[in-house]
Amino acid sequence: MTVESIKLNYFSRDHLIVYSAMLAICLAAWSYMAYMGWAMLHMDVVDMWMPPRAGTRSWQLYDFWMLFVMWAVMMIAMMTPSVLPMVSLYVTVTRSKKSKGQAYTPTIVFLCGYLIAWILFSIIISFVQYPLHITGLLNPMMDSRSYLLSGIILLLAGIYQWTPWKDACLELCRSPLHYLMTSWREGHWGAIRMGIHHGIYCIGCCWALMAVMFAVGVMNVMWMLVIAFFVLAEKISPVSAKPVRLASGLALISWGGFWLSLYPW
Repeated sequence: MTVESIKLNYFSRDHLIVYSAMLAICLAAWSYMAYMGWAMLHMDVVDMWMPPRAGTRSWQLYDFWMLFVMWAVMMIAMMTPSVLPMVSLYVTVTRSKKSKGQAYTPTIVFLCGYLIAWILFSIIISFVQYPLHITGLLNPMMDSRSYLLSGIILLLAGIYQWTPWKDACLELCRSPLHYLMTSWREGHWGAIRMGIHHGIYCIGCCWALMAVMFAVGVMNVMWMLVIAFFVLAEKISPVSAKPVRLASGLALISWGGFWLSLYPW
């Protein structure tokens, strides 16, 4: 595959079909998260699951399942928009192959691979959240009860913005053409592998920002939107990634320092 073989047309019929599918996925996921956020504030009206309060009862399999579902839907809602540049280019490639009568794999297969990576991440972060409830650092509303916890999370997230690992993962996410040219795999399994592989790089780029949810409130829909928008801006902004990383890192470190200053040492 060469650069010349890719016609950068992002508004073909195939693109519009994929964009519509991604929009439907986002709307469904965000609707679920909005409902969960509303229901947790109106438990006098609806019967809504909440994590067990520390010291009241032991966690059941159902609690772990609901926590995982919450994170999985949240990651789908927040991260699906950010993969749009990669998906757009993937559609362009497959459309070119289809027009030449070559075998191609539908874009949805690649997108599924990408989302699988984030769903696996949801399993990991669910097990990270569990001890925070057991120790009482998060309340049943999934808000932080500790200035120390919030400050450390924000501080670490800010520092990570300045690391070479963040830089390497973000640059790959910002260069979809380079990724497809160097990592292309044929067939359905190849597309899933590409999606998972790209998703892993996105996790490497964004995991610390996702952890910020523990500091601002796991079910805080406003902060979900803020972080999702920032992740998208990091990937598609025409501005160099380095100033954005430096500024955001400084903001998170300053914010974390403020919360740490409130902790009664």
